[in-house]
Amino acid sequence: MSPEGVVGPGITKRPPQQCPDARRAEAQEGTVEQDTGPWIARKKVTALAVCLVALPVLMTTVSRRDAPWTAASFWPLASTSTQEKLLGGLLVPGFDERSCLSRYRSAFYRKNMARSPSAHLVKRLRQHEALQRRCGPGTEAYRAAAARLRSWHGDGDAPGACKYLVLVPYRGLGNNILAMASAFLYAVLTDRVLLLDRTTSLGDIFCEPFPGASWLLPQSFPVRNLQNLTGEVRESYRYLVQGDDAAASVSRRRYVFVDLDHSCTYHDKLFFCDDERRFLRRAPWLLMRTDGYFVPALFLNPAYQEELDRLFPQKDAVFYLLAHYLFHPTNKVWGLITRFHDSYLKNADERLGIQIRVFDGDTPFQHILDQILACTSQEHLLPDVVTQEPPRPPAAGTRSKAVLMTGLSSWYYENVRWKYWQSATATGEAVSVYQPSHEEHQLSGYTTHDMKALAEMYLLGMTDKIVTSGWSTFGYVGHGLGGLTPWVMFRPENHTAPSPPCRRAKSMEPCMHGPPFYDCRAKQGADTGKLVPHVQHCEDMSWGLKLVSP
Repeated sequence: MSPEGVVGPGITKRPPQQCPDARRAEAQEGTVEQDTGPWIARKKVTALAVCLVALPVLMTTVSRRDAPWTAASFWPLASTSTQEKLLGGLLVPGFDERSCLSRYRSAFYRKNMARSPSAHLVKRLRQHEALQRRCGPGTEAYRAAAARLRSWHGDGDAPGACKYLVLVPYRGLGNNILAMASAFLYAVLTDRVLLLDRTTSLGDIFCEPFPGASWLLPQSFPVRNLQNLTGEVRESYRYLVQGDDAAASVSRRRYVFVDLDHSCTYHDKLFFCDDERRFLRRAPWLLMRTDGYFVPALFLNPAYQEELDRLFPQKDAVFYLLAHYLFHPTNKVWGLITRFHDSYLKNADERLGIQIRVFDGDTPFQHILDQILACTSQEHLLPDVVTQEPPRPPAAGTRSKAVLMTGLSSWYYENVRWKYWQSATATGEAVSVYQPSHEEHQLSGYTTHDMKALAEMYLLGMTDKIVTSGWSTFGYVGHGLGGLTPWVMFRPENHTAPSPPCRRAKSMEPCMHGPPFYDCRAKQGADTGKLVPHVQHCEDMSWGLKLVSP
């Protein structure tokens, strides 16, 4: 089923067809079997016809690679300052703009920066970029460090050598993105080069964030099968920290493996109390496996609190700023985002995002639909409908509202869409409902699936207001990218819609699902949601932690 939305009574819109390379289409008129996924209508068309239909899209996405790029090639650029384009200093100029269109253009799809970076954050980002260039893959420093790792003799690290953090993200794309943002902040705090395990699709859907350096781990990395590492390996932090002389033990290991799975052990979580300067600084290679957002725990570590206060005076801006620095969709994904936005969302007076995640299987549930409708009605996010047709047609200039729904199933979208098709709104507003895709099943790690997922996260971030499902990392990323404080739908129990159905969150920060329960300063167990005013428990997960502005 292709994406479609109600635009007035009985009228539906469909997205334009994607176009192959324009020069090839001019040279050969052949039939093209369109992608059977829901992003593109399922029918055969000629390549020439596709190009004709998509001509306005081509003009905005600069598909003509041989044409010089100018401000006129992309409509918003001409009226936007360089400072806005660089997100207040988060980004640096000098990248090839055509190789990654989203890097400098994503700013033009948001009204304003929700939070501005501090001068200290900008300074530390420039310092970290220099570190990645000096020590990253392809440098003499990296080759020397990899050689020592390959032929480790337990004699410690070379003085002044670069230190590395290798991230092994896993599970869904939302988990991966939250893990990457967390690991990057840890790398900045500890002066480590961040490298990503490349067995995932991340290298295919994101541009490189660092100028003149790569964050992808070379395939020749000496430690193999990183995805199979667990906390049971002898290099695991959980075992080292239980030893009599942990610091000396680290010096004898060629690397330290930190297992930060959401269900990791008490001893694994002591990592969040570790003072890098005394213990882990001895480890040249730190390998980390995690599936979530652990930034709140860093704010509880006395060793980092002063620096974090300088980096982030506004505590609810951490993920928002890190995400806009790190995550730039590749041109193929950016095309999905901009074509959908310009076709369905751009001209609406207001845009509402509704992100649906069901944890009880793939079958649609009536109580979930009831919860969605109750939340949007009670919070006045969507207008009520009337049972009788209005006596006169809507006046000219009727306010329009576009609803973007995301989820694995199309059933919820179809029911909400039908509600606003079959009945007029009590306010006279015109409500259009859209859903880009419905994969039916989660297929994490498949590039095409992750491309669609990333596009939908970014589209959610382009809305004005957003409703998300509790516990969902997909939802955390969507509202975090947009700098939006969401209405969170609570997770249902016993197949019954909860009451109230949703609640406005305390901040736009993601929730940490597996936090520590230990006071690093007092060295004893504690309710970590009450240690500092800017780290509190989450709305959707009572034991989770999130950052808020006190």
